[in-house]
Amino acid sequence: MTRVAVLVERHGEAVAAPTLETLTLARSLGDVAAVWLGGEPSSAAVAQLGAHGAAEVRVVEPQVRAAAAAAAALGAATADADVLLVTSTFVNKEIVTRLALATGAGVVVDAAGAALVDGHVETEQTVFAATWNVRTRITTERAIVALRPNTTQAVAMPDAVVPSVVTVAFEPPTTREAVVAVEAVEASDGVPLAEASVVVSGGRGTGGDYALIHELAELLGGAVGASRDATDEGWISHEHMVGQTGTTVTPRLYVAAGISGAVHHRGGMQASGTIVAVNLDPDAPIFEISDFGVVGSLFDVLPQAIARMREARA
Repeated sequence: MTRVAVLVERHGEAVAAPTLETLTLARSLGDVAAVWLGGEPSSAAVAQLGAHGAAEVRVVEPQVRAAAAAAAALGAATADADVLLVTSTFVNKEIVTRLALATGAGVVVDAAGAALVDGHVETEQTVFAATWNVRTRITTERAIVALRPNTTQAVAMPDAVVPSVVTVAFEPPTTREAVVAVEAVEASDGVPLAEASVVVSGGRGTGGDYALIHELAELLGGAVGASRDATDEGWISHEHMVGQTGTTVTPRLYVAAGISGAVHHRGGMQASGTIVAVNLDPDAPIFEISDFGVVGSLFDVLPQAIARMREARA
């Protein structure tokens, strides 16, 4: 039986939603162990991991912050795994790249799915700013896959059991990098952008007024995004930027309001499930990739959409 390890992403002590999605996929590949880096998981977290497929939770207690040390810790906890699955984030992609170099594993990042085909892991992903869909087969004995959030529906097992918890002995290695200070950044309200199943983004067409963008995102239970132009103008912080040099998102619904659709922006959201665009310019590039498009001012269109949604919910 294939042995699969899943790196747990979390917000504080709470397991992040993308990890539950990854566990759901992982149990279709083989026997699953979850890896918890740093500290001791709560009984509620362990139970949640077990409910979604983890038969074992491997805990590496020393807190590791530098990427090289994190890669070594992950390697110690997954030495017997044939497949390692992680959430595709900037930090995780650096960690698994280091681990792949150290172990000779094949690695694919930003995948939308994975399956075992003829004894090898095959992945699905979009490349070149989401203009091509490709399948990739990892031919090495060990495979590492970084999965995008919102590409698998998290489903709990009907007959889950509480997994065993195992502590992994690990001595942080001496590395050429060291984290000298850690400052907590206050999290923005709402759903994290990379994990959101709905993203409402505003661009230059907002003129810096994001009130309607925030209202629609809150109504839909989603996150607020932005184009590079908007962040460059200082209208909204860089953490909201969607694009090739910002956050790549794959929500089920993406609303682009007042965004023309430059290549940089499309590369960060083109793989979304359903794309809705609102723009004054009928020739805006964003309409080329949209499932639904409205030619008009976002200040006219969004209030009507919000009002209709509130009426329907009432």
